[in-house]
Amino acid sequence: MAVDTCPCGRADARGQPLAWAACCGRYLDHDTPAPDAESLMRSRYSAFVRGRRDYLLATWHASTRPPQLELDAAAKWLGLDVRAHRVLDAEHAEVDFVARWREAGRAIRLHERSRFLREQGRWLYVDGDQF
Repeated sequence: MAVDTCPCGRADARGQPLAWAACCGRYLDHDTPAPDAESLMRSRYSAFVRGRRDYLLATWHASTRPPQLELDAAAKWLGLDVRAHRVLDAEHAEVDFVARWREAGRAIRLHERSRFLREQGRWLYVDGDQF
C-alpha cells in the first residue's frame, strides 16, 4: 500500500517524507490548529496543492483576507523550500520560503517572506513581501 506523502515536503529525522495524516492532513482535515507559523505556512502550501480554498481563507487574517479566492486547478505544484522561520514574539512570526509550480506550461517561482499573527491560539497568514 502506497503512503500518501504530504506535499509540503517535511521529513522525519531519517529524511523520509512525512505521511499526509502525520503532517498537514491533521490541520486541513481535522481542524487542529497549526502549532507554529512554519507549520501553518506548510499547511497552506498543501492546501494550494490539494485545492482547499476553504482552508486558505480560514487561515488568512481578516484584515487582509480577500472576499473570495480562485485557484487554478490545472496548476502543477512542484515543491516547497522553507528557508527560514523567525519567531518575533509570542504572537508574531515570519517564514521565508520558495514555492514552485507550473501553470499553462510556464514554470513559476514565488519567493516570499510571509508574516503571521497568532490570535486566540491560532496562527493566521497576514501578508508577505515577494522577492
